Amino acid sequence: MGGGEFAELRAFMMIAETRSFREAAGRLGVTPSALSRTIKRLEGRLGHRLLNRTTRSVSPTEAGQLLYARLLPAVASLEEAVDDTLARRGDATGTVRLNLPRLAAEVLLMPRLAEFAALHPGIHLDIVLDDALSDVIGSGSDAGIRPQEMLEKDMIAVRLTPPFRNTVVGTPGYLAKHGVPQSPQDLKRHLCINYRWADSRQPYRWPFGGPDGPFEINVEGPFSVNDTGLLKEAALSGTGLACLSEPMVALHVVRGELVEVLEPWSKRYAGFFLYHPSRRQTPPALRALIMFLTESQASRGPAAPG
Repeated sequence: MGGGEFAELRAFMMIAETRSFREAAGRLGVTPSALSRTIKRLEGRLGHRLLNRTTRSVSPTEAGQLLYARLLPAVASLEEAVDDTLARRGDATGTVRLNLPRLAAEVLLMPRLAEFAALHPGIHLDIVLDDALSDVIGSGSDAGIRPQEMLEKDMIAVRLTPPFRNTVVGTPGYLAKHGVPQSPQDLKRHLCINYRWADSRQPYRWPFGGPDGPFEINVEGPFSVNDTGLLKEAALSGTGLACLSEPMVALHVVRGELVEVLEPWSKRYAGFFLYHPSRRQTPPALRALIMFLTESQASRGPAAPG
């Protein structure tokens, strides 16, 4: 396909989307009369009338609708390829408002912020920590990071991490004093540090998996917090047992500062995904962030928070 033929198809796509010769011409930087001649050449070459024209409106004919449907994925793929190339150059500019829970920030974002800033000096990240997992788009964010189980419908989702588990942990000192629980039911005899969603008065029910399927239990303890960072610090202080995501405590378990208990009952989650409204409307700055996170995860894996 020559450049002229591609330009004709691009002109047709623009008219089909805007339903206006004048608006399409403005977007393409040509006059309406020149655009009309372009469409006539395309129709003559294909042997089909592609557009119904009246003095007030423009709409695709049946042949035009079929052509548009066939062209749409191809054009989207070309646009994506061009955008990906530009994103890798570091030329993208703009602000990306990203909503994510603290765990995702600690594991995925914070260890690599300096590298991203160096690669993309024209992008400003507006980071919103949100353990309440509120409506990302409704809150004015461009994208969100969530566990797959909490993704909003009709969104483009991009995997960022492999699956991970929820885990119950305590310090060696706490377990030496209070004993090691052998089943989730034993937690009734332990001091458990509750987590409470920021927008709820109800404490978090600890999730588990078993031979009969997943289940949840209520636990009791000396206090509740609505911040996972404080929850981890409380567990590290020896106050009691805490239920936290595996990536958040992995380094502390390796160091011997925390001990995992009830491992056979750990509930498994599908992992973290970044999601946003529409692939075709993805701003270059957001596309650059998505590419950076997916490529860095593929090469390094998730970083363990300290």
